[in-house]
Amino acid sequence: MVKNLVEELRWRGMVHDIMPGTEEELQKGMTTLYVGFDPTSDSLHIGSLVPIILLVHAFNAGHKPIALVGGATGMIGDPSGKSDERNLLDEETLEKNVEGIKGVLSRFLDFNSGVENAPVLVNNYDWMKDFTFIDFARDVGKRITVNYMMAKDSVKKRLSGEEGSVGMSFTEFTYQLIQGYDFYYLHKLYNCTLQMGGSDQWGNITTGTELVRRMNPGEETKAYAMTCPLITKADGSKFGKTEGGNVWLDADKTSVYKFYQFWLRASDEDAEKYIKIFTFLPKEEIDSLIEEHQQNPGLKELQKRLAEEVTTFVHSHEAFEEAKLTSEILYSRSFAEDVKKLKNEALKDLFSDLPQFIISRSEFSEGMDMIAALSAKTGFLPSNGEARRALKEQSIAVNKVKVSEDYMLNDKDLINDRYIVLDRGKKKTFIIEVN
Repeated sequence: MVKNLVEELRWRGMVHDIMPGTEEELQKGMTTLYVGFDPTSDSLHIGSLVPIILLVHAFNAGHKPIALVGGATGMIGDPSGKSDERNLLDEETLEKNVEGIKGVLSRFLDFNSGVENAPVLVNNYDWMKDFTFIDFARDVGKRITVNYMMAKDSVKKRLSGEEGSVGMSFTEFTYQLIQGYDFYYLHKLYNCTLQMGGSDQWGNITTGTELVRRMNPGEETKAYAMTCPLITKADGSKFGKTEGGNVWLDADKTSVYKFYQFWLRASDEDAEKYIKIFTFLPKEEIDSLIEEHQQNPGLKELQKRLAEEVTTFVHSHEAFEEAKLTSEILYSRSFAEDVKKLKNEALKDLFSDLPQFIISRSEFSEGMDMIAALSAKTGFLPSNGEARRALKEQSIAVNKVKVSEDYMLNDKDLINDRYIVLDRGKKKTFIIEVN
């Protein structure tokens, strides 16, 4: 028996628009549904986690999910939410991107599981590559009027010049028809009756439901649509963006440590929303976590659990444990021992947000006195006088060990033969890198 997917998604805040009859259709039994992913890059960032999670929820509820990679639609570019035309990708780049996205999706959905509702992975280029323009114009273009297509928000905004738009090419104008044909094709081949996606896709998705009906005249054809809200941050900044750019789902683009840190740094308001959307924890546990967090927000237990769950889901439990260890090392009582467990790449991540000074190995070979290390050479402290005062107050530590003014930094202080950690009290940390 299938579980109530819509009910599950509603309490998690993951339903934005839903076509009448969708929930009832899903309750009748196993439903085949799909979500599309455009290959604009060779990986996916955390904004794409939401549609991935939608498919996982659908599978867990007993439905059959299809993940569609848009090898064909990616050649055109989706105009939804865009004020200008995308640059067209060459075939070599597109093929690389398609393979990269297939690899990412395969980490979350087992396309070879063999169970009745096993997920399916498809590429719309496979059925569009031999479709001639004349055939498309006759068989598909004939079914939908220009008036219908122009009524879509994604088209109206571009044609009206909103948000600095410079109009829309015929190429992008046809996008909704090609995506709509995907729905028709999957309906015909897999009896797929539901398309899901972000709320900015509502126009494209409803065109698909209309096309499915019109290309099956005389039949009681069913086709449904459901979208989830686009994720926003409470402070108004863009979700999934950091100073370093997008937060990606591949560790070679965004390290596990930085991925973990993104969730750990979520505001209280965002964490309460994200824990419902980005984890699979049951309602009772989430309600309990939120209540405990509100009683003592300073402990950041909600953010810690959020970071643990999402990092484990995207990477692995082992990767989470390593990211957690890396995060805690700067404040560890056993710093000297713990820091030896980290590789240079992890150390680089750990120190990336701290003030740094790079010194050549030849220059460091004769050592460095503490005044130079704190001020004269590095500028970490504003003056030599302040550096001397801090040393006299015994508030300066080298690799977490307090030192005096006459201490000389040397090779023995180098962590992994490269880094030195300087602390002034508990709130200021500086890094010297010998390169």
